[in-house]
Amino acid sequence: MVTVTGRTLAAVDAPGLRPGMTLALAQALVPGLVVRVADPAGDAAELARLAQWCLRYAPLAAPDRPDGLWIDVSGTAHLHGGEAALLRDLVERLAGQGLRARAAVADTPAVAHAVARYAAGGVVPPGASMPGDLPLEALRLSDVVAAELRLMGFDRIGPLAAVARAPLVRRFGPLLALRLDQAAGRVFEPIVPVAPAAAIQARLGFVEPLATAEAFCVVIARLVAMVCADLERAGQGARRLELRFERVDGSAQALRVGTARPVRDARHLGRMFEERLEQVDPGPGVEAMRLAVAVAEPLGFVQGASCLVGPAAPDLAPLVDRLVNRLGESLVYRIAVVESDVPERSVRRTGVLSPGGSVCGSACWPADWPRPVRLLHPPQPIEVIALLPDHPPVSFTWRQVRHRVRHADGPERIAGEWWKRDREWFLVRDYFRIEDDDGRRFWLFRRGNGSDAGTGDMRWFLHGFF
Repeated sequence: MVTVTGRTLAAVDAPGLRPGMTLALAQALVPGLVVRVADPAGDAAELARLAQWCLRYAPLAAPDRPDGLWIDVSGTAHLHGGEAALLRDLVERLAGQGLRARAAVADTPAVAHAVARYAAGGVVPPGASMPGDLPLEALRLSDVVAAELRLMGFDRIGPLAAVARAPLVRRFGPLLALRLDQAAGRVFEPIVPVAPAAAIQARLGFVEPLATAEAFCVVIARLVAMVCADLERAGQGARRLELRFERVDGSAQALRVGTARPVRDARHLGRMFEERLEQVDPGPGVEAMRLAVAVAEPLGFVQGASCLVGPAAPDLAPLVDRLVNRLGESLVYRIAVVESDVPERSVRRTGVLSPGGSVCGSACWPADWPRPVRLLHPPQPIEVIALLPDHPPVSFTWRQVRHRVRHADGPERIAGEWWKRDREWFLVRDYFRIEDDDGRRFWLFRRGNGSDAGTGDMRWFLHGFF
C-alpha cells in the first residue's frame, strides 16, 4: 500500500518502492498496488494528539514531523522501570493502537533519532556518539546534499565526521556542520514540547485534618462550585469526575462518578459524591481534597420552557445518574438504535454513561407504528382464528387462555434483511396490534403473507405487550 501526494509517493508499505517515486512507475512495478490519497494536515493533527498521549511518560513531548515523536525522559525513566522497560511499554501500547514503531533512548536527540530510524533502536549507552556506520540520511540531511556527498565518496557518517569542516561548510553551508555537532553532542538541540491539555480541577488544603462526613460535604460543595464555574467558562459539561482524599499519612482515596450527559449542575454533582461518602475511610485525617474532571464534553445553553412553548419534557438524566451511583454502572443500561427492521434486532444494550451516549436519544421505533414496551424472546406460539390473507384475528389462545379481540390494527409487513435470511429465519411477517375484551393489548404476527406458502408457514406468534 502507498500514500500519494499529487502523483508521487509520500509513504510506502511495499518492497521495491520509495517516497518521491512517481505513482505511474510504482503501479508498473507492483501490480494491484493499493493507493491512498495523502492527508498531510490530518496526519499532523493526529501526530500532535499522539504527542499529547506520550505525556504519560514524561512532561516534555513533541511531534517530529512527518512520522516521529520526541520524548524527553530525563529524570522520569525510573518511574517506568528504567529506559528499556519504558521503551518496551511505549512500543507495546502503540502496537495495541495499530501503530508499528521503533524507539531509541540516547543522550542527545540526534543520536536517538538516528538509532530509531536507521538502526534497530533500543537504549544507547551513556556518552556514546552516533554510530559511524549509519547512512548519511541519519544526519537529517536533504536528499540533494546526501547525493552530492556520495559523489564525493562519502556514504557513511564515520568517514564524513573525520574530515575537516571548513571545506564542507563552504560547499554545503552551515547546516551540515550543525548536524555533525549535534550528533557528537557538542551543540544542544532543544525540542518544542506540546502543551498538555488543561485539565479542569480544583484543590483545597486544610490547616487541621478533616475526618467527618459533615466537613467533607462542606468541602465538596465548594470544590464542585469551583469546577462548575470553570466548566461554564469553557462551554463544557462533566461526564466523569474524580474526587481524591489526600490523607495525613500520605495515602489517598478516590471517589469516581459519571453522568449520562454533560452536566455542570453543582447541586446534582455534589449530591452524587455525598451519597458515596460512606466508602471513604479518613484514617488519621484528610489534609486536602482534589476534584478533577476526567472526561468533559461540549455543553451549551438551551431555551428552557416558558408560557409560550409549553411545559418542558421531563429530564431523566439526573435520575439515571443517581441510580448508577447507587447500583453500579453494570446494572443500568440504555437502549441504542440498530439499523434493522426486525424488532428483536433493531435495538441493543449499551452503557448509559458511555461518552457520546444519551438517555433521551432519538426514537428507536417508527413513529407511525408504535412498538410494545416488552418483547418476548423468543416469540410465543399461539392458536388464532382469522380469515386469510389480510384480516386480523377474531380470537387467539395463549397458555390455554382464550382472548376475544375487540379492536385490531394492521397488518404491518416486515420482511427483514435479505442478506441475513436462512432456512430457519422468516421470509415475511405480518404484525397486528390487538386489544381484547379486558382492555389488554398485544402484538401478534403471522409468519407468511397469508397466501403464498413460500413466504412462511402461516403460524401465529405473540411477540410483545403494550
